[in-house]
Amino acid sequence: MFFSIIIPLYNRPQEINELLHTLTGQTYMQFEVLVIEDGSTNDARAIVESYRDKLDVHYYYKPNEGQGFSRNFGFAQARGDYFIVFDSDCLIPKQYLETVKNYLYEHPLDAYGGPDAAHESFTPVQKAISYSMTSPFTTGGIRGNKKSIGQFHPRSFNMGISRQVWEKTGGYILTRLGEDIEFSIRIQRSGFTIGLIPNAVVYHKRRTSLFQFYKQLHFFGRARINIYKHFPEELKPVHFFPALFTLFLFFTMAANIFNLPIAVLCNCLLAVYILLIFFHSWSVNKSAKVAFLSIFAAFTQLAAYGFGFMQDLWRKVILKHT
Repeated sequence: MFFSIIIPLYNRPQEINELLHTLTGQTYMQFEVLVIEDGSTNDARAIVESYRDKLDVHYYYKPNEGQGFSRNFGFAQARGDYFIVFDSDCLIPKQYLETVKNYLYEHPLDAYGGPDAAHESFTPVQKAISYSMTSPFTTGGIRGNKKSIGQFHPRSFNMGISRQVWEKTGGYILTRLGEDIEFSIRIQRSGFTIGLIPNAVVYHKRRTSLFQFYKQLHFFGRARINIYKHFPEELKPVHFFPALFTLFLFFTMAANIFNLPIAVLCNCLLAVYILLIFFHSWSVNKSAKVAFLSIFAAFTQLAAYGFGFMQDLWRKVILKHT
């Protein structure tokens, strides 16, 4: 099986350097790498070309269109039997491709997704963010695991599709704002089989500060409404949780400001939630510092997603603005 690895890139030369370095150590080497520079002003051509003696790597520069259409560009150039999409801020364990190859031989899938985890080299903030995005105590806990609610939808930071999927679906029809979920839904509705490969883990850096994390999750909240515009039935009750949590936070603050009797109950509920996050993160990360930061990461995730969700729910669904 020959893989084509597609990596869209926008103004992140250091990240692509680290990702390509991890690919040089793969235990299965039947693959090519296509780096699609999406109109960057700080391009990574020299960095990518420095790996030509270590990898079958190809560099392409195109006008900025967003990650969805950049992946389509890569699919159109790819030679592989199977296409794998990574985000540029991922590190790939050395057994990754061998794990995927062996799984697909034993359990054929037309498309798959894999989980993400925190690498030991991550900063405490990055580990806290990674915890928040995979925790059972946030909506991150429904991503990339066998207990996902409803149909499993691979995400583009760690996703693979067969050549047949690309040829039949034509790839992404959205370039951002939930483009990977829309694509996953369309793959499934085209009759292809989709599954999770539990051991196909990547180390996903995501964002390096809580402010950047807030901006990313606000975007994700808006993306969920964009998916709803295409597939209304895919909006599940769980997707409202961050918005409800955000409203609960405001209600709790107001109850305390105005000294309402219910403030005591609200404060107790928040305290229990905070303690659950802290001690669970501590058990996972073996670090009290990361556990403490995980509280802020979880609240940032839920509030940012909630605000983005409510913003576009109001603007695009209730007011019907385009």
